[in-house]
Amino acid sequence: MKKTLSTLVLSIIALGAMAQIQRPKLVVGLMVDQMRWDYLYYYYNQYGTDGLRRLVDKGYSFENTLINYVPAVTAVGHSSVYTGSVPALTGIVSNNFYIHDKWMYACDDATVKAVGSNSDEGKMSPRNLLASGLGDVMKMASDCKSKVIGIALKDRAAILPAGHGADAAYWWDTSAGHFITSTYYMNQLPDWVKAINKKIAVKPGTDVKTSVAGVTKTFQMAEAALDGEQLGQDSITDLLAISVSSTDAIGHTYGTRGQQNHDVYIELDRQLAQFMNMLDQKVGKGQWLLFLTADHGASHNHNLLKQRHMMAGGLELWNTLKPTEAALEQELGFAPVIKKESNGWVFINEIGAAKAGKSMEKVKAAVCEKLLTNDSILYAVDCEKVLTTTVPQPVREMIVNGYRKGRSGDIFIVPKAGWEDVDGSEKYIGTTHAEWNPYDTHIPFVMYGWHVPHGETSAPAHITDIAPTICAMLHIQMPNSCVGKAMNDYLK
Repeated sequence: MKKTLSTLVLSIIALGAMAQIQRPKLVVGLMVDQMRWDYLYYYYNQYGTDGLRRLVDKGYSFENTLINYVPAVTAVGHSSVYTGSVPALTGIVSNNFYIHDKWMYACDDATVKAVGSNSDEGKMSPRNLLASGLGDVMKMASDCKSKVIGIALKDRAAILPAGHGADAAYWWDTSAGHFITSTYYMNQLPDWVKAINKKIAVKPGTDVKTSVAGVTKTFQMAEAALDGEQLGQDSITDLLAISVSSTDAIGHTYGTRGQQNHDVYIELDRQLAQFMNMLDQKVGKGQWLLFLTADHGASHNHNLLKQRHMMAGGLELWNTLKPTEAALEQELGFAPVIKKESNGWVFINEIGAAKAGKSMEKVKAAVCEKLLTNDSILYAVDCEKVLTTTVPQPVREMIVNGYRKGRSGDIFIVPKAGWEDVDGSEKYIGTTHAEWNPYDTHIPFVMYGWHVPHGETSAPAHITDIAPTICAMLHIQMPNSCVGKAMNDYLK
């Protein structure tokens, strides 16, 4: 009888062990700012075998991953990847926007202070983000035992991916020449951060974002976090959210082609190879899960395109709006009519319109009519009426997904394909992004590591599908405003 009872107890214990949910020790989110999807292949033959080619050759690639909102800019992309949601729900509608009629930066927070410097670059937090993220749901699923760390040169690229409940987010303070954080997370830097800062610091005021060195320093910080926080060293899954910012700064300055862009992607490849080898050694082969994606792509420089007989140009809204504004003021009888334009959003002076006795509906109609006299503008849309316009359905849906009343503009501008809001001169060599077009919205989404088979699919996927896919793999609830779908059927 005792033997039978002992056998039964052992069987129950064994059954319980077998029923445990399997999860990786560490999830690494790697976002490469301004990485067009085709960069996976444009430089493929020049990459080493252990970095980006390791992901392509041995991971799983969702080849047709698109951003499903406008504008396609940094703060929005970083928040959407980790929330699985769109600006209409996250509240992060651009890099800068209005909150209670006050112009704000996406991560502005006057209630916190810098930790690691005395500058305003530390007055940042995720409080303007209105949705939970991957790190937040990992925290809830583990009763706050998971560690969540965000790292990037750009503050918004570290803060928004890490989410509200993160242990820390660290970003580069140019005025200090090293990584900092804010009192939202802690009151003093950990010893390991002080140590890595001492090792990689530069002269205060030096801009590392526009250099290849910025990539190196980002991965050095990530490696230091891996050791300093002992990430992936127990049975509770941790999250390390890394974003590489130099790729974006270099793209803006020098464009999508040329030596500078080549060099920054080769350095990314080299650093990624070293980092993944370190993960194999310190976390264990097959014990970590990595996903690679981007916040947006970028247009080729319009002068480069014109040299190749393609239609393109610089929109230069800051100049083209001046005569438009003057004509509108004369027609409507108040000034200014347009109080600001940013990333395609046009903000109307609602108070001025009310004082002049003009309805917002008529003012917006007049503004749209004047904007459309610019041959470079394809559509100018009243955001409250977008569903009843003749804008093509896919673009219409992207505007709806991007619009949040009170934060977004009142009108959204859609330029002709090949036109971005940049300098139209023949000397201009850089680029930018924001539009609905595939060059700005087609991004990589490659998974590698724990329980990921090799393969690829061209099935439609969206930036909002990344977070629910990871959540499904971890068997945890998706973030609270997630609208994406899990793509796990392709990983079997």
